[in-house]
Amino acid sequence: MAIMNTTSGLRLDAVLRDADKRVDSGDARLLLAHALQRSPTWLFAHGDDLIDQDGLDRFETLLARRAQGEPVAYLTGRRAFWSFDLMVSPQTLIPRPETERLVELALARIGPQSGLRMADLGTGSGAIALALAHERPQARVVAVDISAGALEVARANARSLGLSNIEFRIGDWLQPLDGERFDLIASNPPYIAEGDPHLADLRYEPEPALASGRDGLDAIRAIVGDAPAHLHRGGWLLLEHGWDQGDAVRGLLQGAGYDSVETCRDLEDRDRVTLGRRTN
Repeated sequence: MAIMNTTSGLRLDAVLRDADKRVDSGDARLLLAHALQRSPTWLFAHGDDLIDQDGLDRFETLLARRAQGEPVAYLTGRRAFWSFDLMVSPQTLIPRPETERLVELALARIGPQSGLRMADLGTGSGAIALALAHERPQARVVAVDISAGALEVARANARSLGLSNIEFRIGDWLQPLDGERFDLIASNPPYIAEGDPHLADLRYEPEPALASGRDGLDAIRAIVGDAPAHLHRGGWLLLEHGWDQGDAVRGLLQGAGYDSVETCRDLEDRDRVTLGRRTN
């Protein structure tokens, strides 16, 4: 005989009010929607509905994990980026809104014509590469990551979005691109200094995707040095970095012979992306 699920006797709006005392209210709404397999907007119209005990138990488990600092994106397995709702996992960095600035700057330098090639280094969930492939369907995009687990997530996102003009390769930065040239290379590499106290706040995310050497610039140095051999003449390199690293990254690009070097700010008016062009 089937076992009927029992109601908790609690209304959804009451459950949310209690949860708001323990975690951010926006986080609580996302987690409750996930526990109930509903959309967050559905909750607004159903606040007087009663929650069943199984749903309440799932929600309480998620709340406890969130209160310990686990990111909402890992608890739900999803993160909004660009126009997408992407799958994420603890093997991928959680895409941030400021990275959309990198996408915007890349699109401003790559037109809609066919035959152009772009690469995304350290693709993680595929956020940058997927946005570029979606907005430039006539171009080809190669997404690289050293993590097989991250590439599995990125491939799943590409399948979900129905994108066929993108391919995924495993390897370290430019190594999988040996002998190939591109019109644009973009990357959001790790750029936090090893030992930075802020890493403790990011402890649930993969540290290799966050930290890079004593000053945080080891990965950027490697990319800046190797990218010219993989760029067509006139090709662009775009790098996301920390708010206080613009001067240093511009210096690296200028020292390596890039032209049109510029640091661009994000919506919070902080240095966020530095770019340069191969001219020889």
